[in-house]
Amino acid sequence: MAQAADASRTIILTVDDDPGVSRSVARDLRRRYGESYRVVRAESGQSALDALRELKLRGDLVAVILADYRMPQMNGIEFLEQALDVYPGARRVLLTAYADTNAAIDAINVVDLDHYLLKPWDPPEEKLYPVLDDLLESWRHTDHRAVPITKVVGHRWSARSSEVREFLARNQVPYRWYSSDEPEGRRLLSAAGADGLRLPLVITPDGTPLTEPGDQDLAAQVGLATTPAADLYDLVIIGGGPAGLGAAVYGASEGLRTVLVERSATGGQAGQSSRIENYLGFPDGVSGAQLTDRARRQAAKFGAEILTAREVTALEVNGASRTVRFSDGSAIAAHSVILATGVSYRQLDAPGVAELTGCGVFYGSSLTEAPACQGHDVYIVGGANSAGQAAMYLARGAKSVTILVRGSSLAASMSHYLVQQVMDAPTISVRTTTVVEAAHGSDHLEQLTLRNTTTGHTELVDAQWLFVFIGAAPLTDWLDGTVLRDSRGFILTGPDLTAEGHPPADWELDRPPYHLETNVPGVFVAGDARAESAKRVASAVGEGAMAVMLVHRYLEQS
Repeated sequence: MAQAADASRTIILTVDDDPGVSRSVARDLRRRYGESYRVVRAESGQSALDALRELKLRGDLVAVILADYRMPQMNGIEFLEQALDVYPGARRVLLTAYADTNAAIDAINVVDLDHYLLKPWDPPEEKLYPVLDDLLESWRHTDHRAVPITKVVGHRWSARSSEVREFLARNQVPYRWYSSDEPEGRRLLSAAGADGLRLPLVITPDGTPLTEPGDQDLAAQVGLATTPAADLYDLVIIGGGPAGLGAAVYGASEGLRTVLVERSATGGQAGQSSRIENYLGFPDGVSGAQLTDRARRQAAKFGAEILTAREVTALEVNGASRTVRFSDGSAIAAHSVILATGVSYRQLDAPGVAELTGCGVFYGSSLTEAPACQGHDVYIVGGANSAGQAAMYLARGAKSVTILVRGSSLAASMSHYLVQQVMDAPTISVRTTTVVEAAHGSDHLEQLTLRNTTTGHTELVDAQWLFVFIGAAPLTDWLDGTVLRDSRGFILTGPDLTAEGHPPADWELDRPPYHLETNVPGVFVAGDARAESAKRVASAVGEGAMAVMLVHRYLEQS
């Protein structure tokens, strides 16, 4: 277990499963830094994570984390990856033997490793202290203030409780979950004067209780930006998935006054992915949450505003200005607009599914629910990459994972590398030509009726968890009458608007629309919402960057 100590000083944490090495590292650290920092020692990855979480709840600061690579149950890279979610600002160091240097180099991509040290590090005056001196100096010059914790009291089978947890997690808002039927949850309900009939109860870091809050109220109370700082921008980006974040990074870094508007949480569907393994530069994969968080911080660093929980309901053309109108009636104007609204999962049309959504039935991976699937049988509907990634993630703790596919195989819709992983996983099975006929349960999912589409045979199976990934629908209905779309709702741009050699009927400029430009000059599209787009993270990011280049060209000629 980690050693307890006074909370008045910033912490350096070290973890090594060898007690002798652990004591040696702590001794050398205390000798150099003991007067200014508190050294906390742990002898396993799990005990170190427990210590980090306790320190986080108390509001303590952690400056540097040193972890040994070779530890049982949880190696140093796996530990640092989880520690990144608890203390993203802490500097991370991997202790490794010479034979493991390749693993240390790979960790630079996986966990944003700041440094790796070869063992033994004697003399520390030459091999340990100079490295830590630089890391501590770097840490001191960043904003490392402790983040107060939001408390959420809810019920396991409350749909809104699940939605609030997902909203906070995807927006990187630290929170702690309390079940309403456990003692601490009941104590918090009592302190807030709540009877527990309306859940969830959210208690903000300043102690304000919110009962069943909407996303916009919740966002404002936990410190997310919801109100634009200006009335007029060079560029408004609608949608915060990979395409929108890519556009925000390039737009703001190139001097455009940029605001990104997201209705729920940045990252889009990619942000919900447990592991993206075919994204350039991450040979060991990267979680959607990590990729999203890095992109969001990068955009903010360049000065982009990011508004959360704001729903856009209309786009208006007013001369050279493009007006973006919100659901509350307010609006902002811009010289140019990039539509990066992405897509949403289609709803599963089967009896009982709508009533049990959020109570055992979930769209997307809903990673906040994954720990509760430990030891249970889980069903996944869908055969694309998102379904395969979710299956691999859930299979770590679930008793079994069954993928239900309407088609005859996974090969038509899932990347080859992922098909191989799914087939090699001992706890994952695939049932082809199978659909969900109905979902059953009183207050939560209990059973599913499955039907074989070839034979017509039906089967009733026990199930508490169903995750749905069945195709994508563009979120573009609000553009009807303004921007041209195809029969499925995807937005037409560039060459698709001039298929017969002529620009759209209402096109007034003496040039054809640019490649990613809609029938409204100055309004561009990037990512999955564009007709015939590639539906891949890398292409969405690339289109976001390309759209900004075309915005510059448009503004120069306006």
